Amino acid sequence: MTPTFTVEELVVPQTIDSPNAADFVETIELRNLVEALAYGTHELEMTAVETLPFWLDHENSPHRLFGVRVDERLVGRGFYEANVVEKAGDRVAWVTVEVLPEFRRRGVGTAIADVVERAARDDGRDRLLVYAASPDGPGERLAAVTGAGSVPRDNEEVRFLLARGYQLEQIERASRLPLPLDDGELRAAFAGASAASGADYSVHYWTGATPERWLDDLALLYTRMSTDAPSAGLEEPEDVWTAARVSADDERHAASPRTSLTAAVEHVPTGRLVGFTVLSLPSDTARSVGQFDTLVLREHRGHRLGMLLKVANLAALHQHHPGYPSVITFNAEENRHMLRVNEELGFVPIGYEGAWRKRLS
Repeated sequence: MTPTFTVEELVVPQTIDSPNAADFVETIELRNLVEALAYGTHELEMTAVETLPFWLDHENSPHRLFGVRVDERLVGRGFYEANVVEKAGDRVAWVTVEVLPEFRRRGVGTAIADVVERAARDDGRDRLLVYAASPDGPGERLAAVTGAGSVPRDNEEVRFLLARGYQLEQIERASRLPLPLDDGELRAAFAGASAASGADYSVHYWTGATPERWLDDLALLYTRMSTDAPSAGLEEPEDVWTAARVSADDERHAASPRTSLTAAVEHVPTGRLVGFTVLSLPSDTARSVGQFDTLVLREHRGHRLGMLLKVANLAALHQHHPGYPSVITFNAEENRHMLRVNEELGFVPIGYEGAWRKRLS
């Protein structure tokens, strides 16, 4: 029997303590369940209070959140994330649809996708990007346009996206690093990476907010994350950051119970940062650490700076914040350099997701 339901737009609260926060909290719980089923682990979970800062950057990354209830139970959610259009051709939206397994193939996902895509179209967006986890499965494979990686063609999320006109552009690998790491091996890896990078590069560390002296450099690095990271045919737009935006983002995340550890590398002759990596630590040490952004500027690659940065931050985690079970990271499957760095450190794959694109007529 097909359930009776409607898609409703939900409020994104200003704080988790707001009277209207219950719907948002329920959508995060749904997201965690769907992710755990897709990856076979609860290590990717985020709490609502940890997630909220990502939703509150209305100026640079506005969101709209939608949900479907059946008998007062939230059974599906969808959201639409826009960007600030900086130049012609940057009219992109990122969309997500997630439905509880027992309510799939009953029209819920289609209804949410229709609403989310319509919101993007009404906002003048001309292409949509979707990142969807694809558990391993038997049968024929669908290869990404990059030629690196594939997904099972018969998976329900694959059939759903193909039927709606999306094209698989890229595969993202989720990898896990078991902790703790060996102290001697960490020191040896850092010494090797330092020797390879040479005296022209120096590592800096900080916890939490970005030091004022590095705000402009971090703004450039965040901007280049949107252009220098492999993005296949997704046509990811340039996302321009400023020092003020970095500071505002730090302030929003200060309200989160998570702690960020940043390692950045300075090009000594110019005094400018040319790479960085961020670890995000939950307050509960029984949960996994998230490996967030990592980037070395194109013009400074080839000096083992990626390895230097990752080892430096893992060493800081090992020394100052012990007790976590693992680190989880995502990388494009064609990004062989960074995958090789991760594999040398001991990361192993735990799952894959497809990056899909659709042009709106």
